[in-house]
Amino acid sequence: MKPSAPQPKPDNKKGRFLTDIEELRRRARKHIMEGAVTDDYKGDRKTVLRLLNEALATEIVCVLRYKRHHYMAKGIHSQAVAEEFLEHANEEQGHADRIAERITQLDGDPNFSPEGILTRSHSEYVEGETLIDMIREDLIAERIAVESYTEIIRYLGDGDITTRRMMESILGNEEEHAEDMKTLLETISKEEKEREHKS
Repeated sequence: MKPSAPQPKPDNKKGRFLTDIEELRRRARKHIMEGAVTDDYKGDRKTVLRLLNEALATEIVCVLRYKRHHYMAKGIHSQAVAEEFLEHANEEQGHADRIAERITQLDGDPNFSPEGILTRSHSEYVEGETLIDMIREDLIAERIAVESYTEIIRYLGDGDITTRRMMESILGNEEEHAEDMKTLLETISKEEKEREHKS
């Protein structure tokens, strides 16, 4: 007598998945006023908001410094460098807007207050006297932003993937800015030395 073929077991996966969807819907309705902060949010929201407000202050200080440098650039190379400063100022403003938007998504308050902005910012506001000084200060500030944003990204890990991805995108742009300033510094320093040598 042939053994009977094994009967397929009832597939409970579909039922469980539907139950999960119902639970997701219930939680979404229950916590509707919490915006993007769901029960699955694994980050320390208070710390994330503090770090984001520090990053916001950093970006605002960068905007102000680049704007100052844009208008104060003087000398033979000033036009091209001033345009670079303005482009960076506009990109830093875009970073600030993205960070402020994320803070509100996490049900926080973006801190735009001028009071204490330099203590919240990771980078400094240094005006610089010459074009070389300005470029050097911007390069230093970009390197500070790269290091601090890298630390923020490491801290976020998988606890807040959306914020981490945003900061990774901003970090990539800051690395480009640092490279731009490094190239400008090298080029202009070399040309000034050559001009001094000829005279």
